[in-house]
Amino acid sequence: MSRYKCVIFDCDGVLVDSEPISNQILVDMANDLGADIDLAFAMKHFKGSHFKECVAIVSKLVNKPIPETFEAEYRRRSLEAFEKHLKPIEGVTQVIQQLHLPFCVASSGMESKMRFNLNLVGLLPYFENKLFSCYTIQKFKPEPDVFLWAARTMGFQPHECVVIEDSVLGVQGALKGGFDVFGFTAHDTNKELEGLCTKTFDDMSLLLKML
Repeated sequence: MSRYKCVIFDCDGVLVDSEPISNQILVDMANDLGADIDLAFAMKHFKGSHFKECVAIVSKLVNKPIPETFEAEYRRRSLEAFEKHLKPIEGVTQVIQQLHLPFCVASSGMESKMRFNLNLVGLLPYFENKLFSCYTIQKFKPEPDVFLWAARTMGFQPHECVVIEDSVLGVQGALKGGFDVFGFTAHDTNKELEGLCTKTFDDMSLLLKML
């Protein structure tokens, strides 16, 4: 029997393999403004952040205000790229299908983006009425609020839940809220999650045994 009663998944980088796609678009758009960054920089500094924080970083890099059209253009390019290239994280569909614990998703992304991406990869039916977005409550990781809201709505205390995260900000937020955190390290090229999480794993097929 699992020691946990509920599993709270992050979305980007844990359920859908969106991080390299969305961050490359942000890199390209930032470089058009003169930022001179690469995908490695983006994965280190943007992953897990909400969009306004990413824009603030770009603005500092280029030392000027970002055009008002920047976010709308980023969203447009992202949706186009997701439609062409987005896939579920390898093995996660099988995990969801075999998971016998209550589960939900808590993301820094907007609920509309979560719905769009989960629908593209065939996972949305598993998460209907179980989508929790930082944008809804205007509290963003590394604050713990989205995880606390998810756990409370699902009917559990933090110590009864485990959070599955792939970003430092997400891990920090979950730990701050009193949750155990399993860090998914498949894209953790800088090894930032080692020693930070309750446990780490680099292959989604391992998760069921860990639970």
